[in-house]
Amino acid sequence: MHHETRGALAHDLKIERVQAIPLNIEVAMQVPGGTKQSALSCVLVRIDTACGLTGCGFTAITEEEVVAAAIEHIAADAIVGESALDTEKLWERLYWLLSPRGQSGYAAHAIAAVDIALWDLKAQRLDLPLWRLLGGARPKVPVYATFGFNFLDRAQLAEAAAQWVARGFSRLKMTVGNHGLQRKDEPRPLSDLIREDEARVRAVRDRVGPGIELCIDANCSLDPYHARTLAARLADCGIAFFEEPITQNDARALADLRRRAPMPLAGGQNEGLASRFADFFQAGALDIAQPNVAITGGYTQCLRIAGMAQACNVAIANGGAWPFHNMPLHAGLAHGGFIEYHSVAVQVCEQIFTGLPVPEAGWLPLPETPGLGFAPDWAAIGEIARRPLSRGHGKH
Repeated sequence: MHHETRGALAHDLKIERVQAIPLNIEVAMQVPGGTKQSALSCVLVRIDTACGLTGCGFTAITEEEVVAAAIEHIAADAIVGESALDTEKLWERLYWLLSPRGQSGYAAHAIAAVDIALWDLKAQRLDLPLWRLLGGARPKVPVYATFGFNFLDRAQLAEAAAQWVARGFSRLKMTVGNHGLQRKDEPRPLSDLIREDEARVRAVRDRVGPGIELCIDANCSLDPYHARTLAARLADCGIAFFEEPITQNDARALADLRRRAPMPLAGGQNEGLASRFADFFQAGALDIAQPNVAITGGYTQCLRIAGMAQACNVAIANGGAWPFHNMPLHAGLAHGGFIEYHSVAVQVCEQIFTGLPVPEAGWLPLPETPGLGFAPDWAAIGEIARRPLSRGHGKH
């Protein structure tokens, strides 16, 4: 690229304003027998540039007001006046500003939201869909449907599974563990909890038959003993992967479980540091690594993690929801994997974005529109932002 051309691009993408918008979005989930009210929180980041282009970043599943404040009052000052073209430079600046000694937590979410907006701008200015800018490996990505939440009883679970299969999905995921360690003070013996989990999984498997891939997700809610026990009890159920089986994503315990479990292990969707994934790979802890661009430091860091995974011959997939932001990574890279079509998260996105692709026979087609490929509905976002915020950050 000629120096003048690069200079013009950099000037056009000079960052003039950074705005973070915390949202709590209510959804009415369709479940067998009726509807279930729920809510999820998220933060949108709007970055305006000198040429008039606007980039939109996103993060979720955390305390939205805290992350928005970190972006507006700390991160924004560090990047205003810089070029959105310089994603690597700005990622490093934000890392050393927000996570200088390996912290993660809210900082990783803040960096992720800003980084997504920067890549959106870069791709728009280059007149490319982001997935093509990231490598253009394939024009569609395989999806699995997350349908099986802990508030559904066995009969509802089985019926919901059948409904998703009827919609063309051959890969399904359901939760287990039901916040086991988190709610030990109730008390609820974990041995009773995993017996019920076994019954729930078998109810779904019996309903959909052996030809459907079925995955389970404990959301880091079990200790190694109970995770190992549940895995052993489900040995004949054909589980495609067991996601986040162990509290704290303990790399040593995951590696031990992986040697014993009769199904593959997945995890990493809520990790904020690439170094944590290096620990997983070095320990041989995971069959499927799940960096999430909306949580794991954006595209800049997820590209690094995907490279490590490929070098270590470990598969990657999207876990932790937000399929539309993760699809460019998995379509862009030859090492890309499955996308999670999380029904609650999809309903959230449908309220604040336009132009979202729709799955077809278990595949999500990538748009050819420059940037992320879908657009924020700023009018709808403004209306939601004016509503009182309430707690809704938990993932189903």
